[in-house]
Amino acid sequence: MALAFDYINGFHDSANSIATIVGTRVLSPLAAVIWAAFFNFAALFVAGTAVAKAFGGGFIDMKIVDPNVILAALLGAIIWNLITWWFGIPSSSSHALIGGYAGAAVSKAGFAALLWGPKWIETLSAIVLSPALGMLMGFGLMVLVFNVFRRATNAKVDKFFRAAQLTSSALLSLAHGSNDAQKTMGIIVALLVASKATFATQTGWLHFFYVEDLKTIPLWIELAAYACISLGTLSGGWRIVHTMGTRITKLKPVGGFCAETGGALVILMATRLGIPVSTTHTITGAIVGVGATTRLSAVRWGLASRIVWAWVITIPAAATMAALSYRLLAAIHSV
Repeated sequence: MALAFDYINGFHDSANSIATIVGTRVLSPLAAVIWAAFFNFAALFVAGTAVAKAFGGGFIDMKIVDPNVILAALLGAIIWNLITWWFGIPSSSSHALIGGYAGAAVSKAGFAALLWGPKWIETLSAIVLSPALGMLMGFGLMVLVFNVFRRATNAKVDKFFRAAQLTSSALLSLAHGSNDAQKTMGIIVALLVASKATFATQTGWLHFFYVEDLKTIPLWIELAAYACISLGTLSGGWRIVHTMGTRITKLKPVGGFCAETGGALVILMATRLGIPVSTTHTITGAIVGVGATTRLSAVRWGLASRIVWAWVITIPAAATMAALSYRLLAAIHSV
């Protein structure tokens, strides 16, 4: 189920990586998802595991984690992701998973199950900070480009940035894979650590799944997580691609380059610091920042405000669904 969530995460969030490059028509939709999926997986070789280690043990008291808690958390996140995908809303898969994890834990042990500390502060702050930083980076890069290329013709600018956008899209896909795949890795490790007493009594192939602590991320978990999110991206969530690529603001290749580069830099910085941020929030903010450099009316603020409301309710909505899932699983288990 964790790997199923990872696949849906890639499917749901493929718009993060490809919306701008498809919206500017630099690549066809098929070529774009292949390009993005490749660099999602390539993040395995450069990203490290700081986010996975933080995600596995920074939110919930590990004493109450069991298979039902993990399964309910994943069900809550998956249900919310599918709902928002159906309506074409670019919500955060990361926050859906965090909300699901919290909701399942609270349903089992009350609010004492939550570790109120740095990770919650970082995550809740990032709901505001990551789109704001993305917006500032997108806006700043666009202003810089305007000044550097002010004497160039539109045709030359367009030609240059159509090629440059391939690089910026690759960087964004790398950043997306590096942060998002690690959250699933953290969930899997949390489950295996919680179950290590059971594994310790087993022999044979079951030892393959034994994990000693939250700081140990086996290579097979990394490979599985990056493979699944890449396959999800390859499938493409076209409803959200349409929203982000064409409906928030009209993008040209130069705008796509600035939005992708700005968003990627913010996400990579967070990954380096071990902070699980929303790639969706960040790139959406960057797109808005780019659009605002033309004129404020170039951004469809009504649509942007609806997206923001979806961000606000993602954690409580996924938490509620996960809590109900846990109750259902507990009832089934007791029969």
